Amino acid sequence: MTVEDVVEQLELRVAAGENGLGREVTGGYVGDLLSWVMAKAARGNLWVTVQSHPNVVAVAVLAGISGIVVAEGARIDPATLEKATQEGIPILSSHKSSFTVVAELASLGVKGTEC
Repeated sequence: MTVEDVVEQLELRVAAGENGLGREVTGGYVGDLLSWVMAKAARGNLWVTVQSHPNVVAVAVLAGISGIVVAEGARIDPATLEKATQEGIPILSSHKSSFTVVAELASLGVKGTEC
């Protein structure tokens, strides 16, 4: 499954990084503590968070994350969108709660990373 497949299935809004929509989604991770995500998320994960400052893109690049879902209607910093586009990291937006987004990902067969 690709990031684009997830966008279509969950009706997410693509906010930035459109050129990365073909990335493969190998699993999912949810968390808002950036250092924890860096240590625990796996390459290819789709990351669900409410964090939206430019550091999320740096974490995604370092961890090899396929895309970021910013949940709960959190406002995304314009600098984050610019950096995501430069790095080819899709940033997707949802007004749904983080819990709901994760449940919907699970219903698509996206599995979490075991820590």
